[in-house]
Amino acid sequence: MSNIRVLGIESSCDDSAAAIVDSKQNILANIVISQDKEHQDFQGVVPEIAARSHLNNVKLAITTALSQANMTISEIDAVAATAGPGLIGGVIVGTMYAKSIASVLKKPYLAINHLEGHALTARLTNKVDYPYLLLLTSGGHCQFIAVLSLSNYKILGRTLDDAAGEAFDKVAKMMNLGFPGGPKIEAMAKSGDSHKFDFPKPIIRQKNCDMSFSGLKTAVRLQIEKLQPLSKQNICDISASFQQVVTEILLKKTKIAIVDYEKLCYKQLYSKSDIKRLVIAGGVAANINIRENFQKLASEIGYNFVAPPINLCTDNAAMIAFSGLERLKAGIINNISFKPRARWSLEDV
Repeated sequence: MSNIRVLGIESSCDDSAAAIVDSKQNILANIVISQDKEHQDFQGVVPEIAARSHLNNVKLAITTALSQANMTISEIDAVAATAGPGLIGGVIVGTMYAKSIASVLKKPYLAINHLEGHALTARLTNKVDYPYLLLLTSGGHCQFIAVLSLSNYKILGRTLDDAAGEAFDKVAKMMNLGFPGGPKIEAMAKSGDSHKFDFPKPIIRQKNCDMSFSGLKTAVRLQIEKLQPLSKQNICDISASFQQVVTEILLKKTKIAIVDYEKLCYKQLYSKSDIKRLVIAGGVAANINIRENFQKLASEIGYNFVAPPINLCTDNAAMIAFSGLERLKAGIINNISFKPRARWSLEDV
C-alpha cells in the first residue's frame, strides 16, 4: 500500500485545528489555533463566539497545515473531520470544510467521533495494541472505556454530572484565575498544601466506576466564600487540595474500572498477560500530577501505562486524522451526507 496522507479537522469546542498524518504514523503537520483570548473575559467557552471564530480559523489552520507539510491540497488522499460530539456550531463548520474538500477532490470523507480521536491517540504516539483500559477525562467528558478494537468500545463508567475538566475550569473561575482553568489550577497548586482542606470525594465508596464532581465543586465554592478576601496562599492551598481530591477520585475509580475491564476481556477470551494496558487521554491527562500518580498506580499493579504527549492530550486534529486513517484502512468510509451531531456516544460509533 502506498503512503496515504489524511487531512484531519477538529472544531468541536473552542480550538480550530488541522493536521496531516500519513500511514506510517508520521505527523506531517499539526496546527491548533486557540480561541482563549476570545473567551477570556467570560472565563468559559461561549458557543456562538466559538462558532463564528471557527469560520475564519478552520480555513487558516488547513492552509497552515498544508504549508507545514510542504503539500498542496490535491496531494491529500482523504479528509477526516470531527462530526460530533461537541458544540454543534463548530462541528458544522469543520465538517462543512471537510466535505467541500472531499467533494471537490473526489476523495474519501471520514466522519470521526471526537471521543474516538482521544481514544486512539495512544495508538498514534505509542503504537499501543488492543485491548486497553482508557480513562478519557477532559472539559466535557469523563469516562472509563474498554477499548477492545476499532469501533468496539465499552463504557464502564462515567461522570454523573460535571466532567473533571469542567470542575477545574469552574473552580479556577471562582478564584478569578482565568481560562482555561486546568493549567491555572495546576500552576497554583505547586505552591500549595494539598492537605490543607479536606474536600469531599462524592460517591467514592460506591462499588462502580461512576464519578461525580459537582459536590466537590460546591464544597470548594463554600470554602472560597468563607475565606474572602482570598490571599495568594489561600488560592494555592485550595488549588492543591482540589487537585489532590480529583486525583484521588480518579485513582480510586480506576482501580474499580480495572476489575470490570479484566472481567470483560476474559469474556472476550483475551489472555491475562495481553490486556494489562492503562491509557489516559483528554485535556486533564495533561496534568503532570495526575500523570505521575497514574504511572505509579500502573507500576504497582503490573500494567503498562501510556499517556500521549501533552500537546496531543488537549484537542487537536492529529488524533482526528489518525482515526480517519485507521477507519480508511479498515474500509470504513462515510457518505458525504453524514450529519454532524451534538451528542454521539462512543458505543454508537
